[in-house]
This record gives sequence, C-alpha cells and structure tokens, in this order.
Amino acid sequence: MHPPFPPNRPSNRRGRRRFFPFMFFFFGVITLFVGGTAALLYLLFSEYSGVQNIWLLICGTPVIVVILVVITLFTLYTRFGKPLGQIFNAIDAVAEGDLSTRVPENNSDMFSELFKRFNHMIIELERAEQQRRNLTADVAHELRTPLHIIQGNLEGILDGVYQPTPEHINNTLDETKLLSRLVNDLQTLSLAETGQLPLHPTRFLLADLIADLTSSFSAQAESLGVRLQTNVGNPHQELTADYDRLNQVLSNLISNSLRHTPTGGEILIETESIHGEERSVRIKIKDSGEGIPSEDLPFIFDRFWRGDKSRSGRIHSGLGLAITKQLVQAHGGEIQVASELHKGTEFLITIPEQQ
Repeated sequence: MHPPFPPNRPSNRRGRRRFFPFMFFFFGVITLFVGGTAALLYLLFSEYSGVQNIWLLICGTPVIVVILVVITLFTLYTRFGKPLGQIFNAIDAVAEGDLSTRVPENNSDMFSELFKRFNHMIIELERAEQQRRNLTADVAHELRTPLHIIQGNLEGILDGVYQPTPEHINNTLDETKLLSRLVNDLQTLSLAETGQLPLHPTRFLLADLIADLTSSFSAQAESLGVRLQTNVGNPHQELTADYDRLNQVLSNLISNSLRHTPTGGEILIETESIHGEERSVRIKIKDSGEGIPSEDLPFIFDRFWRGDKSRSGRIHSGLGLAITKQLVQAHGGEIQVASELHKGTEFLITIPEQQ
C-alpha cells in the first residue's frame, strides 16, 4: 500500500543542496581575496621597509578578520539560518501534502515556541484530515446497507422472485426514509459545525419546554415501563433560544435514555438557574439505564458512534449525539456527560439565559 502523501525528505535535501554550494563558494572567494591581498601587501612592504614583523602583524590582520567573520556567520547560521531552513522545508512538505512532517523543537531556543505552534497546527490539520476520511468511510458504510436492501427488493420484484405486496413495498419505503433521515442529519450536522445553521431565538418559559417534552414521551415511557419524572427548579425561568432546536437536543437525549433504560427504570429531567458572572440555565437528564463504558465516554459525541459496535440497530443514524453537541454549542452552551456501567448516565447542559 502506497503512502497517501510523498515523504518530505526530498524537500530537505533540496534545501541543503541549495545552501552548501553557495556557502563554500562564498567563503572560498572571500578567503582567496583577503588572503591574496594580505600576501601581496606583506611582500611589497617587507621588501622596501625591512621591518617584517610589524608588517607581518598588519598584513595578517585581514586573515584574522576572515576567521572572525567565518565564526560569526557560522554562529548566525546555526542560530537563525538552520532553524528557518527547517521550518521552510517543513512548509514545503506540508504544501506537497505530507502532514506527517514535524519540525524538531529542541534544536533552537529562540524559535522553540514557533516550532511548537507550527507542529500543533500540523497535528490539527492531520486530525481534521483523518476525521474527513473517517466520515467518508462511515457515510459509505451507513448508505451501503439500505441501498442494497432497496436494490434487492426492486430486483426481486422485477425478476418475479418477490410479489409486489404491500409488505415488500413498505420495507423498501422504510429504507428510503432511513436514507432521507441520514441525509437530513448529515446536512444539519454540517451546517452546525461550520456555524451556518440558522437559529431563530425566541423568549419562552423553560417550564413550557419541559412540559412539551413530557407530553411527547410519556406514552412511550409508560409502554416501556419507565418512569419519566421532572423537577423544574424555577417555574418562571425564561430562556432566549431556538425553541425547536433545543427541543430537538432534549428529545435526542430522552430518546437515547428510553432505549437504554430497562423496565422499572427511571428518567429524571431537572432544571435549575445559575447566577454567576453570566446568568444561565442548567438542564440535567439522568437515567438509571445500562450506562456507558468509561473507555467509550470520550467518543460518544463523534459521528456515527453507537454503543452497539456491530451497528445492528439501524433505526437511528448514529448522528443524534453529534448533532446534540453542535446545537448546544451553537447556543453558546456546553454539554457534559457522566456515566457508570450498569448504574445509569447523566447529561448536563448549560446554556446562557440571554443569547
């Protein structure tokens, strides 16, 4: 398998090939000129004056000057020229597509901070490139199954293997709905990540939003044998936000809790006001479900993350939590999660009261 980008060694070699011939030529010309001038002066003055020692000292002075100049230039090259050459070569390598290149940070005290920031920038670029590749692979994986099912059903009907019964038609229609939902979720996530998702903030009572959520999920919770409880800290708490988007955020979290909370479990929706430098509201959704393994917690907001590693559950796109995080951040808030295996999960959302 070929590497995705060409290595950066040719760029380094080109820089050295350009520098060293010029350096040797320059110092060679200077040395010959000064040395020849000193020798000529020494011969002329010592021939007519007869005081060789004094003129030897005078005529040897240019040679000493050359030595000092060489030492000074070498020092300047070591402190400035070489580090700058390294970062220029690294920039050329990145321009050619090699995101694995790094500048040694311990070669220069003067440019160490520059090198650290440059390397950090490359690391972020490399991480973004890897995320792009992972997204492409995940999207292809998620699209492949419904497309194969649709294609198989339609080909079976055309070949006479399946009868065009309502059952087969409904199965095909369900797959098209899954594809449509996946495309819509990807569009929402993409707009939110780039800061282009339009928000329509309004002033509303937070208690009204919690009441709507309770009304929407109470029947489902009752059918699953899960107790859905609320605790609104301040019934008169107002919030300026996009009502529909915030409803989408909390619906995603409640829906996840219902899927992972067994019969007899409990889901609590709790709100409180925070009075600090900036007034904000905190919404907590806590369940007594199966919990999330500690090794999975850093990744639950990633695209297409699912607790089911086999991805056998195809009802949901796997983008719900990623969209939830982006929508919360679009409101200037933050979301945190704490979970313990077999003891439940708690999501904590903090949103400024005024947008």
